[in-house]
Order: sequence, then structure tokens, then C-alpha cells
Amino acid sequence: MTTTIEPDLLQTVRGDATGMTIPAHVEAFRAMGTDFLTAAFRAFGAIGPDNSVTRILALEPCAGGSTGHKYYLTVAYAKAEPGLHTDLFLKFSRDFTDARRDWQRTEMDSEARFVALSRLPGFPIRVPVGYFADYEASTGTGVVITERIPFGQPPIEPHRAKTMDHETMADPLPYYRASVTALARLAVSHKAGALVPDIDTRFPWDPVAGSADPIPYSEAELDAELDRCFAFAKAAPQLIPEEVRTPEFQAQIRRDAHRIRAHEGIIQRYLTGNPDLIALCHWNAHIDNMWFWRDEGDALHCGLIDWGRVGQISFGSAIWGGLSAAHDAIWDRHLPELLALFVAEYRSHGGPAITVEQLEEHLTLHMAAMGVARVLAFPEIIQFRLPECITATGLHDPMFRNVDAARNCLQVYRSFLKYWRQRDFGAHLDRLLEQA
Repeated sequence: MTTTIEPDLLQTVRGDATGMTIPAHVEAFRAMGTDFLTAAFRAFGAIGPDNSVTRILALEPCAGGSTGHKYYLTVAYAKAEPGLHTDLFLKFSRDFTDARRDWQRTEMDSEARFVALSRLPGFPIRVPVGYFADYEASTGTGVVITERIPFGQPPIEPHRAKTMDHETMADPLPYYRASVTALARLAVSHKAGALVPDIDTRFPWDPVAGSADPIPYSEAELDAELDRCFAFAKAAPQLIPEEVRTPEFQAQIRRDAHRIRAHEGIIQRYLTGNPDLIALCHWNAHIDNMWFWRDEGDALHCGLIDWGRVGQISFGSAIWGGLSAAHDAIWDRHLPELLALFVAEYRSHGGPAITVEQLEEHLTLHMAAMGVARVLAFPEIIQFRLPECITATGLHDPMFRNVDAARNCLQVYRSFLKYWRQRDFGAHLDRLLEQA
């Protein structure tokens, strides 16, 4: 664990990209005030050289998130400019009061570079307009300032909470069509060379960060984790679909999980071996990291927020990151359509000629490796966050409403197990081993 640095020991750093002095936390930001904002916005091209930030009208904490402190920022300018926002979002990489959150400060490294990239004319998808972003790698200290999305102010729809599709959407499919379309269009812009010539230098491919997490278990540890999964299903059968808690399927899970662990290297070589299935993309495009609006023709559109850890990732990572918390209907009925939509957008805008079958195989083997590495631990997380969950009436029991970690893990875990049964991870592994 990284040692926490007290605020009085680190006030400012020099940003790696702009060379500007940037604040490490909100008190340093207050001290630097409008002079910093004016210089930063001019350096980023967010305001003209003859404009300035004249006042900070409001600076209020924004709760939530897993990394540094965040704030709602409202400013006034010397003069109005077309498209200039006064309501902004301020995000620091650091949290000097919480070592766990501060440990994740490196997530802003690529995010700051992405915010700069997103200001390019003709950027393929809607993201919050960037006003300034810079990061100093040696200390992991950075700041991002963007447009604030006015959720709930027409035409922007209200914010959609993760794993609450059943309450917030009469029909979730149009929302996931919009999100999958956005992911595909960003990916193909990278692969078709439509961003910047040095895109692979700005966002280099890292096969460890860009694919499924390494499996951390020994054989004995994996057996113990599986025992906890099956004990959870026995203690709270009302939370786990019947078809994935039978003795027969649990025996299959155990066999498959050990084989996936044993052949992890072959799976990872497959997932990282085809550059046509790797591109710059959002790794966590859940519904709560998006905003939605309808145009005059009633077509639904989306924008994506929270670009921490952005980089080149495998398409299995991108699809899993965008759909893993989706409504049951998405996984049970609409996944083939969404995979076909991704492929069609990717190919029709100049990307490589991948197939739906390739994308489905990539997703399935990613889920096999990622699931053994991470998702099998979700029952522990659910019970740790909400010990009384074993008395819940079901997935939508009100006790889950305000315990996001438990609710999210339960929805993802259920979808993961059902997909395992439907697609048969062991059979996919057999085919891969035959090819290898």
C-alpha cells in the first residue's frame, strides 16, 4: 500500500504535459484561484487568449467514485464565448485522507491524455468537454476539469444508476444499443487512423492492463473460493437462479474453473494476440458512466463519462465492461443483437472485417478468465457489504437499494453464472486448445 502524503507536504506539482504548476488538492486549488483557471483554460484552448475566469462562484464536494476527491465547480468569465460552460466538474487524482483511494491515483494518467485527445475536431463520440487536464507521473498527482453534465435537465435524461435498469428504464435495449454504438465508433476511429498519427504512442498497448486480470489463486485457494460460492448459493438460494445452483452445474463450474486456471496462458495469448480485436476504448462503460438524450427525431444518443484507466483494451474487456451490469433481458435475449451491432459499426466505419462469431468467442473467453480471476469472489463481497442479504426476498429486495457494492456484485455474478451455463466455458476452452 502506498504511504499517504499529508497535504502540507505536497501542494502543487508541475504537469508532465503542459509544464504548468497544478494543484494537488482542493485547498491548493483555492489558493491558486482564478489565475490558475485562466492560465489552464487558455493553455488547453478552452477559452481564447483575451478571455479569463473572473470568479469562482461555487465549489461543492461531489460524493462517490473510487479515486480522488471530486467537486462541482461554477465559474464566471470576462466574456461569453460560444459553447463555453460555467458549470464544471473538477477531479483530483489524489485522496490524501484515504490511503486505499489514493492508491488508485494512477488511473488519471491516461485519463488526462484522453481529455486532451477528446478536444480534437471531429472526435467520434460525445464526452464531457475538456477544459484542462494534466498529470505528474512521479507522484501520481493530477487534475481534470470538464463540462458538468446536467443530468435531469432536458433534453438530458436523469442519471441511471448501475444495476437498476428494472426501475429506471421501461425498455433497456435502446440504451445499450446507444452505448455499444459509441464503444464501436471510438474503437474504429483508432483502428481506421481517424484520431492522431501517434495514437499508439499516446496510448500504448499493454497486454496485462488491457485484458483479463491474472488469476491469483493456487489450486487449493481456488477450491476454497468455489466452496464459498456454493455455500452462498445454499444459504441464499433465492438470490441465485435455479439453473446455476444445481449440483451438476456446480460440478461443471469446478472442473471448468480449474481447467481455465491451468490454461490461463493460452487463453491470454488468444485474447491479446489479434490486433483487430484490440483498440482504444472505455473499459467501464456501465450505464452509470453515461448520459442520454433524444434528438428531434426521438433517436436516443449517449455520451460517456469517467475515463480513468482509458487505453487500448481487448474487445472482450470492452463488451464485458459495458454490459456486465446490464438488465437480465440484455444477457438473456439481446446479447447476439448487440454483438452484431458492434461488429457492423466497427466494419462499416473502416475497421477490420471481424465477425460476430469472433467477437462472441473473444467475450466468452475473456469472461472465463476474468470470472475465475475476479467474479468468483463476489459472494464474499456481497456478504461482507450486506451480511443480512441471506434473508433478502430476492435480487430486487429493498435492502440492496442503498448498498451499491452488494447490489452490483449480485447482478453481475448472476449474469456471469448464467452465461457460463449457456455458452459452456469448458467447450470454448476445448476448441481453443484444439486450435492451439
